Order: sequence, then C-alpha cells, then structure tokens
Amino acid sequence: MLASGGIDGNNATMLETLFWLLVGHAVGDFGLQSDWMAVHKNRHYAREAKEGSRKPELIWIEVLGCHCLIHAGAVALATGSVFLGICEFISHWIIDYCKNDQMFGFHTDQALHILSKFVWLGFIALGWA
Repeated sequence: MLASGGIDGNNATMLETLFWLLVGHAVGDFGLQSDWMAVHKNRHYAREAKEGSRKPELIWIEVLGCHCLIHAGAVALATGSVFLGICEFISHWIIDYCKNDQMFGFHTDQALHILSKFVWLGFIALGWA
C-alpha cells in the first residue's frame, strides 16, 4: 500500500499511483506467477489427469481466478479502492482468457494490462473511484 495512504487521502499524485499500479502489475505477472500457474491458468492446457487430481478443464478456472485476484489486490492497495480492484479482476480475467484463446499474443496482452491501469487513473480523476 502507498505509504501516503493512497489516492483517497490526497497525499499521492497520479504519477505516484501509476508507478505503484505498474509495480503491482510487474510483481503479479512476473514475480508471483510461477511457470505452473502460467501453464495451468490456460483452459486449453491438456495433460493426462492423474488419479485423484483435478481435471485440467476445471483447475484453470481456479488458477486464473487466483492470478487475477493477486492483480486485483495490487490495484486495490495502490489506489485505496476495492471498486478498482474488482474492475482489475474482471479486466485481467477477460484479457488473459482471450490471450489463452490465442486472440492475441503476449505483447498485446501486456499492452492491454498497462492500458487498464490508465483507465483506472481516469476513473479516479473523474471521481468514479
């Protein structure tokens, strides 16, 4: 969380908030996402299910959800807004789902995630969050 208490306390500038949003994204997409998570959040990952293990078609929902929740928490902490955290969860889910369906590649995926951070700043500037 911002040492200044977040945007709602008027102690942080938009630039500082953007910085923390980008740090949160980098940590969530690169630092905290293991190879296992990156593979298993994709609903198209096919593997032979071992006896007693979850089926691949079911586990991707939980893994993608947890990955998106990490990002949602980072946004909520950086902005002081649970509403924006929920917006991040939804947008991150949609973007990663579409990337996993090969609608676009890695660079577009990252660009859309970064663009969403600017949208959250716009919501703050408009007083929507």
